[in-house]
Amino acid sequence: QVQLVESGGGLVQPGGSLRLSCLASGFTFSNYYMSWFRQAPGKGLEWVSGISGDGRHTYYADSVKGRFTISRDNAKNTLYLQMNSLKSEDTAVYYCSRNGLRGQGTQVTVSS
Repeated sequence: QVQLVESGGGLVQPGGSLRLSCLASGFTFSNYYMSWFRQAPGKGLEWVSGISGDGRHTYYADSVKGRFTISRDNAKNTLYLQMNSLKSEDTAVYYCSRNGLRGQGTQVTVSS
């Protein structure tokens, strides 16, 4: 069955960086557009970024544009999110997603 397993979250100071990973299984990864979403405490689910199946086309929410970079390695069935210049408002649980399916998420906390 389809499985998405996120990792790489943690506690980081403002201005710091993290790289999230999402290992996918149970489907032909390269055939699918993939996304990252996040959910901050007490808030709804927010779309963060998306990438085409071949990795050639990427899309970002205005709130992260210029700071986050989405990428994928289809040989490794892995989706990435490089997050730089992190802010306190980036604190959230981050999920990778395929067609509405999500993993368990990974917590990112930005705090001094």
